[in-house]
Formats: sequence, structure tokens, C-alpha cells
Amino acid sequence: MTAGLDLFVFAAYVLAVIALGISLARRSRTARGFMIAGGALPGWAVGLSMFGTFLSSNTFIGVPGQAFGGNWNAFVFSLSLPVAAFLAARWWIPFYRRGGAVSAYDHLEGRFGRWARTYAVACYLLTQFARVGSILFGVALAMNALTGWPVAWIILCTGFVVTIYTLVGGIEAVIWTDVIQSVVLTVGALIVGGLLILDAPGGLGGLLETARAAEKFSLGSFAFDFTTSTFWVVLVYGLFINFNNFGIDQSYVQRYHAANSDRAAQRSVWLAAGLYLPVSAVFFFIGTGLFVVLQGQPEAAAVAADQAFPYYISTRLPGGAAGLLIAALFAAAMSSIDTSLNSSATVILSDIYRTYVRPEPGPVGAEVEDLRVLRRATVGIGALGTGAALLMIGAASLLDVWWTVSGIFAGGLLGLFALDRLAPRAGPAAAQAGVTIGVLVIVWMTVSPRLEGGLAVLRIPLHSYMITVIGTLTIFAVGLLVSRRLGTRSAAIG
Repeated sequence: MTAGLDLFVFAAYVLAVIALGISLARRSRTARGFMIAGGALPGWAVGLSMFGTFLSSNTFIGVPGQAFGGNWNAFVFSLSLPVAAFLAARWWIPFYRRGGAVSAYDHLEGRFGRWARTYAVACYLLTQFARVGSILFGVALAMNALTGWPVAWIILCTGFVVTIYTLVGGIEAVIWTDVIQSVVLTVGALIVGGLLILDAPGGLGGLLETARAAEKFSLGSFAFDFTTSTFWVVLVYGLFINFNNFGIDQSYVQRYHAANSDRAAQRSVWLAAGLYLPVSAVFFFIGTGLFVVLQGQPEAAAVAADQAFPYYISTRLPGGAAGLLIAALFAAAMSSIDTSLNSSATVILSDIYRTYVRPEPGPVGAEVEDLRVLRRATVGIGALGTGAALLMIGAASLLDVWWTVSGIFAGGLLGLFALDRLAPRAGPAAAQAGVTIGVLVIVWMTVSPRLEGGLAVLRIPLHSYMITVIGTLTIFAVGLLVSRRLGTRSAAIG
């Protein structure tokens, strides 16, 4: 591999994507343009942007790593996407677009009180810190395999570059760059899959036979055991997380508003889900192919699961091609981080600054002040996400870290929304009781595996993926029971 050529291709590609983002930033000169691009984007572009968000470094690195070190158990997560897409198109999109508020959490204040809105915002922002961190970490792993640069320095430099770029991007630049990255990464994955078939002893038949003998295509145990990562644990987890993604995630809600019609927004969801299901299978196939091709190679014996794909790229692809693929990964991660930074800044402006700090515009005017807050918030979230990535160094599995952390925060948020949408009699008191007990359960489940000595009897043996499921159900069930106990009196409290 020609390292100089790879680095040149990488630099040229990244500069081109940044230039494209800047050229598409016209609508970001107003606060509303920065957040939803004036609601003028076609559904296919919005859908490819959602698809591109799924195709972050968590998929590019984490998914092949899971298949390389284990099997296709995590693919079950993708099987839940069509169900979540159906509910989003039928239920959530009309709800948000009728409401008109850019923030996904605005209506919670009218339903349960200001505390509910603040609680939802806190859960969302904590999730985004973890998301930005995991994406930066994944990019650093890939670039470390190509360049040999220290992971920590790659994280710091990437976080700085992406944060600066996001300041001028706005949601329109995020969506259009996502479109390009989605195409490039999908084509790149198909090319790598083809190369693995050529490299495998016996071609495709030999690859499939070796992988089948090692049970690499297993979707996990079908036993109703929720203490390990069985088929049912991942499926249920996927359903709840994707309900969260398509239904209450601010970054998706902003895309719904950015689409030029209700039908365009609905088509975007179906496009994203329909594309990710087969493309994620390609990435799992890559991980399986890596297991077959790299086994028995002494120089690859010490390669960790999350490093297998970057290692193959850096040692197998011809000069220039490796640089292009790593550049595409970097740019896709940049677009994914853009999404988190843009949506988090929107939440900070709408749900924190205009709610608590300054409800009325200052002397400089609302437009100038709002843009100033959006940009300062972008820098702050970028810095915190970069810090989270540094803390992830040394993690055994990127995908496990992201799924566990996001599941903890999502569990506390999805339950409140379920109570809002499915329990019309529930008032503030019922919601407060549900959230209080639900959060205590989530905290208990999170720390219980670390309990030692006499406290070991308090351990909950369930798999960590079940935290979001149990947390959501607890908040909903407690809130529903309290609302039935109090009746209409709960609506008058708070």
C-alpha cells in the first residue's frame, strides 16, 4: 500500500466534503434554517440522511467486529427496523408535523409540567454525548490502523475539525453530505465484500462452509433466556431502541420537519429502514469474511475484533483505495456527528435557553441571539463528545459500549413518552411517580453487576440490553397504575 497516496486521497476527500458542506450552508444563516432548512428538502434526501446516520463508525467498525469476534446475533437488531418505521410513519410523523414545534420535547411541558420537558432534554443530551464519543472512537480506531497515529490524538483532532465544520453547516449541509457518504460507504462495503470472497480459500463456497462450521451465521440462542444476548434479548432491545430513534429522537424529529411534506417525511423513514436492513447484512458478512480470511495468519493473530476491518483495509486494499475508504468513514462519521451536534444545539436553544435563561429576546434581537446560542452550544457539545471518546479508549467492543450506554439513557425517556401517548388519563403526579421509580430501577440494574460481598444478593441477572426495556416498562406501568388510582385528580397536580 502506498501510504503517501492514501493520505493524499484522504486529505483531498475530506476537504471536498467540507467544501460541499460550506457551499450548502445558505439556509443556516437563520436559526430556523440552521435547525430545519426551511422545511424544503425532498423525502429521498432526508431518508438517505437517516440511513447515513445509521451508517456511522458504529456500523462500519462495530458491526464487522461483532461478526468477526462472535456471530450474527447483533443483526437481529436490524430486523426490528421495519416495525419502528411503520409506527413512525403512521403515528409519530403526523403528530410532530401537526404540532409545529421544532423540539421533540416541547409538548411534554403542557402535558406533565416543565420538569418532564427538562428531564427528557437531560436524557437526550446524555445520549448524544455517548453517541458522539462512540463515533469519534470508532473513527480513531480505523485511522490508527491506517496511519499508526495515536488514538487519543486522532480523537482530539477529529473532534476539533468536526466541531468547527458544524458551526457553518446547518441541517441542510448535514443532510446533503449524508447523502453522499451513504452512497460512498455502501459501495465501499460491497467492494470489500467482493475482495473477501476472492481472498477466501475456496471462494464464496469455501467462505460460507468455513463460517457455517464455526457457527458464525448464528443469530443467537432462541431460548427465552434474558440473562445473555439471545435472539429475543437483541430483538426486544432493538424494538425499544428503534422506537426511541424514530419516535422521540430530536435528530429524527428535525428531519421530519426538514422534509417538504408529510408524505415525503413518511417515505424518508421507509427508505432509511429499507436500506439499512440489507446493508447491515453486508457489514456482518464482512466481519464473517474477515474471520475466514484472517484465521491462521500469524501477523493477524493479535488483531482485536474492532480492529479487524481497519487492519484488512490497510493491508489488502491497493494504494489510494484504502485512503478513499477511510476518508469516506471519516466523512460519514463527520456527518453523523453533525447530526448530533445540530440537534443537541437545537434542544439547548429551545428547551433550555428559551425556557429557563432568557424567554424573551435580548437587545440584539431574537435572530442574532438564537444563532449565537446555537453555535456556542455546538462547540460545547463537541467538546463533551470528544471527552467521552477519550474515556472509551480500551473498551472491549465499540458496539457493546454504545448499545449499553444509549440503552440506559433511552430507557428513562421512552417510558415517559409511552405514558404520554398511551395513557391519556395520566397526569403530572402519575408521570412523576413513574419516572422516579423507573430511574431508580435503571440505576439499580446498571450498578448491580458490580455489587460484591453481601450486596451481591441484590444483583439483577438480566443482560445489560434489558435495562432500556425494563426501565421503559417500569415508568409506563407505574404511571398507569398511579393514574388509575388517582383518576382525574392526577391531572390537577403539578
